[in-house]
Amino acid sequence: MAVEGGMTGQLVSVVTLLGAAVVAVPLFKRLGLGAVLGYLAGGLAIGPFGLKLVNDPQTILHVAELGVVMFLFIIGLEMKPSHLWSLRRQIFGLGSLQVVVCAALLTVVGMAFGYSWQVSFVSGAGFVLTSTAIVMQVLAERGDIAAPRGQRIVSILLFEDLLIVPLLAIVAFMAPPDAAHAVTTTPLWQRLGVAALALGALVAAGVWLLNPLFRVLARAKAREVMTAAALLVVLGAALLMELGGLSMAMGAFLAGVLLSESTFRHQLEADVEPFRGLLLGLFFLAVGMSLDLSVVMRNWPLVLSGVLALMATKAACIYAVARLAKSSHAEAIDRAVLMAQGGEFAFVLFAQALAQHVITPEINANMTAIVVLSMAFTPLVVVVHSRMVRANPQGESMEGVEPVHDGQGSVIIVGFGRVGQIVTQSALLRGAEITIIDNDTTTIRDANSYGFKVYYGDGARIDVLHAAGAHHARAIVVCVDNPDAATLIAETAKEHFPHAELIVRAYDRRHALALVKTDADVVVRETFESALVMGRATACALGATREEADAHMDELRRRDNERFALEVSGGQFAGRDLVLHNMAEASARATHAGEAKAAAT
Repeated sequence: MAVEGGMTGQLVSVVTLLGAAVVAVPLFKRLGLGAVLGYLAGGLAIGPFGLKLVNDPQTILHVAELGVVMFLFIIGLEMKPSHLWSLRRQIFGLGSLQVVVCAALLTVVGMAFGYSWQVSFVSGAGFVLTSTAIVMQVLAERGDIAAPRGQRIVSILLFEDLLIVPLLAIVAFMAPPDAAHAVTTTPLWQRLGVAALALGALVAAGVWLLNPLFRVLARAKAREVMTAAALLVVLGAALLMELGGLSMAMGAFLAGVLLSESTFRHQLEADVEPFRGLLLGLFFLAVGMSLDLSVVMRNWPLVLSGVLALMATKAACIYAVARLAKSSHAEAIDRAVLMAQGGEFAFVLFAQALAQHVITPEINANMTAIVVLSMAFTPLVVVVHSRMVRANPQGESMEGVEPVHDGQGSVIIVGFGRVGQIVTQSALLRGAEITIIDNDTTTIRDANSYGFKVYYGDGARIDVLHAAGAHHARAIVVCVDNPDAATLIAETAKEHFPHAELIVRAYDRRHALALVKTDADVVVRETFESALVMGRATACALGATREEADAHMDELRRRDNERFALEVSGGQFAGRDLVLHNMAEASARATHAGEAKAAAT
């Protein structure tokens, strides 16, 4: 019965954790506050300082740190050793510069609060260690991990992970004599030697052992064993680094890098991804649960002022270092906002400092609360910053961005996102002179680095379109993903440049109906044609011939055209929708001809 009661208690905790995530995360995402803040709020609500439904956040936190470990493994899979080597200056140059300057300034902040330099240094150094989990989650949600600015942030995070070893050694040197005898410490040279051996063993296993192992398992064709092997690699690398005195996340990252050129890379990523997402969410829940509200309430002036002072100082330092490294104003602000918090490795450093009697239990509790609050504030600050940037795009740096002027293109493309990039290729295949406009400076810089000339401008402004050459353009293609902006651009273009064929991307059916009123020549719903192509493939999979599948697609198009024409007053759009239908039909015929030719050869 005792065992049954214990299992029941554990099951209740699991159900509670899952319930908190299921309720809080969708709610916060609905409010536009992001998943991370939802997890933190859910953890705070059910934790020992909330509803007391779960009373052991530290145990959960230790288990959930594996989510960060797996996240770093997946990031490592995306970075080939050659690419990582190309980032060496950013990792050790930019990373060390930011860490050293921030640590010095944060130590000064601690001394301004009246603490000794030892306590101030430990507190400041702990706050320098940014939360890898929060930053990587935000970068992943924004799709910025592979972007140049995302790579610079990842480089700094990697350097901070490496920093935990020398910081722990410094804390040992700072310990008072009585604490040095009370706590057994190993010499620094021995720690460095063990760390080097662990790194060497991991690299050797990655180069000579892992790929042969996965080849053997692949021949066995045991799917569950491949998943077990993926987890073995991640957790084994993390354990090896932990035994070597390094961070588990660093071990997983290196394992991912060593397997980044393996033929099993995609399979490994698919196997680890479900565990990564679940454990990373559990990590954020545990961080929320570990926020001791009694400490916050008892020392709220100190805790609140500490959060504000440390976050503001760190953000200012990050911004200054980014600008010194010749990053744009917008990128520097974004990095400062994203990395201004303390991180999970601060808890490790504070625990070691407490054991070495460098800081007192009260300071440890206050600093832990400050770090947790800074982690909780970060997603909210990121959301506010994102909305401010969208509301005031003129505030972005125009460095390396050229406003549109004297355009001579026969095709004007407004918006250079996923759709705009494909449309551009189609126009280039026809030998057209194109002028591309976008109002996102980051997109423009990234496009320029790949050889595309994209100009800065608001496509809804007459003077911008005129400068782009709309007065003699043959076609104006609106590819922006904001329905309201697309409608406004279409209205402006049709009213002032009616000679140009106006082709507009519609978000959905309702948006397409709104675009009809602008008298656009062609309106393309972004999912309709792709869905028809998928439907055709499904019909073929069910045994239909190509001719039968084409007939199904034609029938579906005809019915949709009829319904669409009924929704438009007087059926005004029927002719133009028929044009779109004929274009798609011609494209389908060309595709079938190419397939038939390929089959014949």
